[in-house]
Amino acid sequence: MRFKDHHIISMTSFSKDMIDHILETAEKMEPIARGKQKSDLLSGKVLAVLFFEPSTRTRMSFETAMYRLGGNVLNLGSIDASSIAKGETLADTIRVVDSYADAIVLRHPKEGAARLASEFSAIPILNAGDGAGHHPTQTLLDLYTIKRESQLEGLKIALVGDLKYGRTVHSLCYALSLYGAQITMISPRELRMPEEIINDLENRGAKVTELDSIEEAINDVDVLYMTRIQKERFPDPAEFQKVANRLKITPDLLKNVRPELRIMHPLPRVNEIHPEVDKTVHACYFKQAFYGVPVRMALVALVLGAMK
Repeated sequence: MRFKDHHIISMTSFSKDMIDHILETAEKMEPIARGKQKSDLLSGKVLAVLFFEPSTRTRMSFETAMYRLGGNVLNLGSIDASSIAKGETLADTIRVVDSYADAIVLRHPKEGAARLASEFSAIPILNAGDGAGHHPTQTLLDLYTIKRESQLEGLKIALVGDLKYGRTVHSLCYALSLYGAQITMISPRELRMPEEIINDLENRGAKVTELDSIEEAINDVDVLYMTRIQKERFPDPAEFQKVANRLKITPDLLKNVRPELRIMHPLPRVNEIHPEVDKTVHACYFKQAFYGVPVRMALVALVLGAMK
């Protein structure tokens, strides 16, 4: 199983064994991620962080991962203060930056940008989200969260919210199909999961059900994976207003659910999870945000050849 110098672009290229190896490596990294142990595993290595879209958790967890392992971070910073504002192409930016660093983390608003970047880069590209396409490192931390807080094998999970534009759920459902998950998809009809993805999942042997309301599924799943309705993905603001605020988790909705139910969310949330839910045993999304650190530590260490 060789990760060194490999690009991390899409979950469709991962086998179950590869995912399991990353999750096992992340578990070894967790004490370092929590600051309980020190490491210089990536001393002398430089990670370039190129974010063409806003980010908090993904960007900061990658930076934290690098610092916790003794490495350094080269951050592009504001797009307006870079040569991109002068019209420099993504290909040229990648060609320049790969001479400064050992790996590149890229977030970009256009689907397919990470794959394009990988064609011009001499160093590993880690896709940190490309438009409505894929977000593989988010998927890996989601799987790690499920493994630590619930179960991966035979999981019953409901994916809720923006399933049309939500790159996190696009990546996650592919990975879940490797573990025999029963996947329930809950969304407004305008934001249903793309048909080609459902067909791919069913061809992989996944059991997929589509529903209109959270109430229909909440008592029969292990994990409720909430997502934000992404206003920035809508070409027409009027279309966004039609679907905004339709699917919400409130304390009342949780009164009779099983104690084992876990609620996840890739964050940021807007109003799809009531703040009072944070106090319940079901809330798992802030733990989920932390788990991004050991998972991204594992990924960077593997692609840079510091671990096998």
